[in-house]
Amino acid sequence: MAPSKVLAGARVVLPTGTVDDGRVIVDGTRIADTAPPQAEVVDVSGHWVVPGFVDLHNHGGGGASFAGGTAEEILGGVETHRRHGTTTVVASAVTGDLDFLARHAGMLAELAQQGDIAGIHFEGPFISPCRKGAHDEQLLRDPDPAEVRKLVDAAHGQAKMMTLATELPGGLDSVRLLVEHGVIAAVGHTDATYEQTVQAIDAGATVATHLFNAMPPVGHRAPGPITALLEDERITVELINDGTHLHPAALQLAFHHAGAARVAFITDAMDAAGFGDGRYLLGPMEVEVADGVARLVEGGSIAGSTLTLDRAFKRAVTVDRLPVGDVVAAISANPARLLGLDDRIGSLEPGKDADLVVLDDAFDLVGVMRKGAWVVDPQLG
Repeated sequence: MAPSKVLAGARVVLPTGTVDDGRVIVDGTRIADTAPPQAEVVDVSGHWVVPGFVDLHNHGGGGASFAGGTAEEILGGVETHRRHGTTTVVASAVTGDLDFLARHAGMLAELAQQGDIAGIHFEGPFISPCRKGAHDEQLLRDPDPAEVRKLVDAAHGQAKMMTLATELPGGLDSVRLLVEHGVIAAVGHTDATYEQTVQAIDAGATVATHLFNAMPPVGHRAPGPITALLEDERITVELINDGTHLHPAALQLAFHHAGAARVAFITDAMDAAGFGDGRYLLGPMEVEVADGVARLVEGGSIAGSTLTLDRAFKRAVTVDRLPVGDVVAAISANPARLLGLDDRIGSLEPGKDADLVVLDDAFDLVGVMRKGAWVVDPQLG
């Protein structure tokens, strides 16, 4: 059991607003409302304390692939993201052979059952060849509900989300099947029209996979999926805020139309996140990372990102000039709610897991705590 602590003197971001000269009490693995007499006082004056980050969409990091690595490699990638503030991560698969995906889902499910990851996101193979991005076109397939069910069953209750091109044959039935099994149906890598996207939302889709990316742009006579996804209150939109995937004006557009309560910052990270430039594999596809930007060797499509959520947080506040409370909602509270984990994580409230991030006055990360234990100790650097 971790010793009790009181983080004192910081600007603490709570669901009700920011408290100056606030404190967060940690008793064991949870946040408490009163401090035990023997609690250690940690002076974090001049800093921010925010909830631990929650990443819905992440393919790897630290040189490890969540889409194809061993359990040991995946745990190393998870640790890399923890050191950058992501205390909860969903492991995302990429398009592959269906039998391989099912086998790999079984291994990921074990890690989820151990509490190392928060579940599995299947991105592909049920996506559009017209908007395939960094997915192998030869392995793409229409979303047959029987095959969708095969992957859901292989995840042993740990499937959290599946990205579909819902306009393809079987798409709407697959959305309904996912909803029946408690899995988030996400619209993405899609060539759908506005009307087809509305149908998908009515069928139960609730997430837009990396909005703007891998879908048709907005047209004045063909408004496309982006318009449908932004305007509907039932949809949470994922955004990759790395300065490469989105122009700042596009991010502002999403926040303006969806509102802070309907945005989830994600990394869409691949192996190179927190690791460095070089050549990598994203599923079966070879990727070249140069100056922190990942692109397919063949064709040059953007292939995920090398983003970590601490960088997304800092950029949102310092470049995009978003209010800190809105950024906390997008990076912690909203994804926790989508995952059905907001009774345990996503905000700094008594009874919840002591998952938190300490940022300095320039919004650089200096400390990370997960379940009451320091992953990055702000006193040690």
